[in-house]
Parts: sequence; structure tokens; C-alpha cells
Amino acid sequence: MKKSILTLCAVGLAAVAADGQAKGLTITPDYDALYADMPVEVARVQPISIPDRRADLRDFGAKGDGATLCTDAFERAIEHLSALGGGHIDVPQGVWLTGPIRLRSRIDIHLADNAVIYFTPDREAYIDPSPHASRVLACISAAHCTDIAITGAGTIDGNGAQWRPVKRSKVSDVEWKRFKAMGGAERQNGSLWYPWRLESGYPDIADTPERQEQMRNDLFRVNHCENIFLQGVTFQNAPKFHIHPFNSRNIIIDGVTVRCPWNAQNGDGIDLSDCHQCLVVGATVDCGDDGICLKSGEPKKTNINGCEDVLIRNCKVYHAHGGFVIGSESVCGMRRIAVRDCTFSGTDTGLRFKSAIGRGGRTEDVFISGIVMTDIVHEAIVFECTYANRPAGSKEPAAGTPAKAVEPKYVPDFTDIHISDGCV
Repeated sequence: MKKSILTLCAVGLAAVAADGQAKGLTITPDYDALYADMPVEVARVQPISIPDRRADLRDFGAKGDGATLCTDAFERAIEHLSALGGGHIDVPQGVWLTGPIRLRSRIDIHLADNAVIYFTPDREAYIDPSPHASRVLACISAAHCTDIAITGAGTIDGNGAQWRPVKRSKVSDVEWKRFKAMGGAERQNGSLWYPWRLESGYPDIADTPERQEQMRNDLFRVNHCENIFLQGVTFQNAPKFHIHPFNSRNIIIDGVTVRCPWNAQNGDGIDLSDCHQCLVVGATVDCGDDGICLKSGEPKKTNINGCEDVLIRNCKVYHAHGGFVIGSESVCGMRRIAVRDCTFSGTDTGLRFKSAIGRGGRTEDVFISGIVMTDIVHEAIVFECTYANRPAGSKEPAAGTPAKAVEPKYVPDFTDIHISDGCV
């Protein structure tokens, strides 16, 4: 099957009405062919529409010189289009330095070829004003929105080296010297480096490097949204995860590239957390942690819990802890999942299923087929029910230490998983 190719053309381009309001324009192609001959009935993604109205970021005071902060320009452009009912923000060629961007309903950020959205190293710009916040604002975020998109051929860079700790065992002598030249703080007898009191002069936002590390956030993180469309863009160098929708519905991720250093701490590629009706097609992932991952936390007061109706097709994963991963959180379960015709080359493991008591749930109707794997470092397929999350700086348990007794709640139940027609 040929890879689906997105075009922003649609039959019958919408005309601008006399009152100045643009009609909706469907910006997604027909993906029905990808759902042919499925081993389980997976609910198909639905079209996403954004008004046929455009605004140039430069018209709102932005300069693509890599030095002028464009945070206010992005905010003004989003407010302008939102007041008119939505539209597309055109980001031309250049380097657009910015702080966090908050999307609104019916907004598309469209990056031209050679356009780079580069997030500022000033950590104070990301402080969340909410008194309940435990982390900083995501680089790009949205909450309770519908029909949001990031499209084009440009790059979104999270400047993650300003946030991520580095393990000495995972870098060369040359790289280690470069990190130390940035300033920073060494811990555990020089085996761990934190970006703390850096030579750049940007202030820290916590009272210890360990607490500041726990505040880092994702490159793209949306919650309680419907109709999300990511197409063509490169997402790279996240402070933590790269693409991370949660408690959201009708998500299309088409032809994106996700990349970061192989040793980037918690550098997950694409994480779908408690999401329904999702399509990931033609993605290329090369990252520091899990490649394409499904997660599910404890039940929320929402009708979107667990991962349901997910199709992952024609994707390539290079370095990652796992090519396709379920867990470690799977509390509300996984249902009607299909992973087809993907290549995993150089991943630590190929298919990785990980959980633990307190994190687990039931899987149902998971079908994986046509997976080609090469140069897998460890197991091609692995199931683990004693997974423990160990952040940078945490101590490994001593050999022979008995597992901590926990209440037998949220127990992993890996069942009804079908794997066929692969090549390792």
C-alpha cells in the first residue's frame, strides 16, 4: 500500500462570506484506504476543518532572526484569527525564537520549508501561574479545544538541553566536556549532570537542580481536545516528551518526524495517553526513550479513558527504548489497537509491553502485523509486569532487595494480543 500523502487541497475551496467570516476548509485527506482489511473494527478518524483564512506571523511584529522574542506575536496572531472564527498562521522561512504557545480552537500553525520555531532557553518564560502546577508550561499546549493543527515542512525545536539531565555513562568525553562548559551541577560522584546555574545567565526556577529537573515539560502537549492534526513537521529536542496528547479524541499524526539525541532522558517520541480514535501514519521517530507509546492513567471525570480505536501504520522507528510500546501506565486499558507495516531499526526492544501492580490494566483486541525489525539491541518482544519508574538521580535497588508490598489494585493483564507476519 502506498503511503498516504497529505494535500491541503480540497474539493470546492471555501469562499469568504460577505460578513468576513470564512467557511470551514477540510484540511485532512481521505484515510479510509488505511482501514481496509482490518483484523478488528477500529473507529476511523474523522475530517478536521479550519477556516480558509490566513495570517502572516510577521504582520504581528515577529522577526525570524533567531534573536527577537516572538511570544507576543504568536499570541496576537492566535487571538486575531480566533476572534474571526479561526484560520492558519503562516510561519515563513527563518528562526522564530519564542516562549510557550497556547493554541485555540480552529487554529493551524503552518510552517514553511526552512522555518524553525525555536523555544527560548529562559526557563522563567515557562512558569505556570497556576498554584497547583507541578511542571512548567509545555512549549505548545491546548486545553478543551477543537480542530487544532500544526502543518507544513518546518521544524519545532524545544531546546531540551536547557532542561534535561545527562548521564555520564551515555556520552563521550568530548560531549561531557561540552556539557560542563555550559556550567551545570554534577551529582553522584560526577556520574550525573544537571543544567543548573548555567553560563548563559538565565535564572533557575527551583531551589535545587533535582526539583527543577522534575518541572520540565513536553514539546507538544494537549488535553481534553478533539480533532487534532499534525502533518509533515519535524518535532525535535523536547525538554521531555515530544508529542503528547492526553484525554483527547480524533487525533491524526501524518508524516511527522520526531528526533532527539539517543540519550535524551525521558525523550519519548509519540505518546498517546488515554486517547480515542487515533491514526499515526508515515511517522519517522529517532528518540531517547519509547518510540510510539500508548499509556492510560487512573480514571478521570471524562468519557475519554484508556486507549481505544488506534491505528499505527507505515511508521519507522530508529533509536528508542521500544519501537511500539504499551505502558507503563495501562490502568483504563487498551482496546481495538492495530499496528501494521512498520519498521524498527536499532531500537533497544521491538515490541515492549511494560507495567506493574498499581499501573496495570486490561488489553483487548490488540493486533500487530507486518513488523520488520533489524539490529534490535535486546529482545524483539518483551513483557514486563514489574516495571519501576526511576527518574535521573534515583538509586537502583540493591540486588536481592524484596519488592515493596503494594495493594493488588490496577494489576497488569496482558491478554488478547495477536502478533503475526513479522520479520526479525
